[in-house]
Amino acid sequence: MHTILLCGGSGQRLWPLSGSIRSKMFLQLLPAPDGGTESMLGRVCRQLAHAGLDESLLLVAHQEQVALTQRYTGSRYPVIGEPCKRGTFTAAALGALHLLAAGKAQPEDIVCIAPADMFADDGFFRQFHQFEDILAASHAELLLLGTGPAYPSEQYGYIVPAQGDSGVYAPVLSFAEKPDVAGARELMRQQALWNCGVFASRLSFLLEHLERLGLPAESAALTALYPGLPVRSFDKEVAERSTRAVVVRHEGEWSDLGSWDTLTDRLPSQVIGEGGLWGECGNSQLINELGIPLHVIGVPGIVAVASPDGILIAGRKEANLIKDILMENSAKEMRYGETGWGSYTVLDRESGGAGLVLTVMLTLLLDHDIPERVCPHSAKTWMIVSGHGEVAVDGHTSAAAAGGSYTIARGQRHTVRAFSPMKLIEVRISEAGDDGKDYGC
Repeated sequence: MHTILLCGGSGQRLWPLSGSIRSKMFLQLLPAPDGGTESMLGRVCRQLAHAGLDESLLLVAHQEQVALTQRYTGSRYPVIGEPCKRGTFTAAALGALHLLAAGKAQPEDIVCIAPADMFADDGFFRQFHQFEDILAASHAELLLLGTGPAYPSEQYGYIVPAQGDSGVYAPVLSFAEKPDVAGARELMRQQALWNCGVFASRLSFLLEHLERLGLPAESAALTALYPGLPVRSFDKEVAERSTRAVVVRHEGEWSDLGSWDTLTDRLPSQVIGEGGLWGECGNSQLINELGIPLHVIGVPGIVAVASPDGILIAGRKEANLIKDILMENSAKEMRYGETGWGSYTVLDRESGGAGLVLTVMLTLLLDHDIPERVCPHSAKTWMIVSGHGEVAVDGHTSAAAAGGSYTIARGQRHTVRAFSPMKLIEVRISEAGDDGKDYGC
């Protein structure tokens, strides 16, 4: 069986920590077995490996997140990039066609589609080993994994199984996508399950859906069509159209950590970062990425989150509204981001008639480098704050250490490599019309 892990997401519900590039699956917040912390993506990949499911694992991410995905998985697994975000069905199809084109899978092989941003126990992933036998025994074309609802949630989709069958699986009667609370209660009375977003089928089943939609069954051809494709979800396009689907019930732990309320229940401490919770602050959470303290006094049941991109103070149950607020208000450019080589923080941005002056703190990981490139419309100065490495300008390499300063003129080819973790400040002067968004270039 082949597992395709979908690493998408818009990064809005966990703002201001998450964004369009650093989505929630990259947040290094969850407790790890070694006593440290790990990301959602790192946790899921670790569990898949422990379950013996990583030998044929493929990750699908947006092309701008490929390097970051490789970084958070230690480059242990292949990652392919979507040119645009076009929904879970399109991402799953691209992954399946990649396996087919690479000769790693055949049409009769079983393919399991799973999201990267979920929190489940180890038994959840061990159930994947049953999928091939269940599909064969049930003669189903599609298998789904569901779990018993802990409460009537408006945030999850539901699967209604046939009743009276106490076996390993049950036929699917219907689906319900994110009902209101009253609808969720009624679904729970029907013994409905939360949809965990995990699907298994033969690869040929996905090829049939591509043919029905008039889409090519070849990865390069599908990639070429991406910009003009609509957003299609796997639930709507495949699951809800299936006439022979079965659901397997997971009895253990599962959630998708899609809100501040669900995520904070999994964090190792009520306070992460500088600051504190004082007085009556029961059920509150503080996360602070800024280098200045944040203190909350006598306010229970809230999340207080600060990052270079903004500050959120919200009731835990109401924090999901941030997604609607961000959609209604045109978001300003992100001031913090992560890359394959490290991270950047925009310290200052000044526009004038002559162009743009941008000041950015760049943080390089050990043995990483900013890819060599040329900036034809901007000049810059690099000032090394800490660490050591080397800077190359037009092929001339020199040692770089704290206190060093390097000037790069327009059109000069340049790069910097870290021999230890490095911090440097980049001051860039760009011509009018250059938005300066390619930090580190």
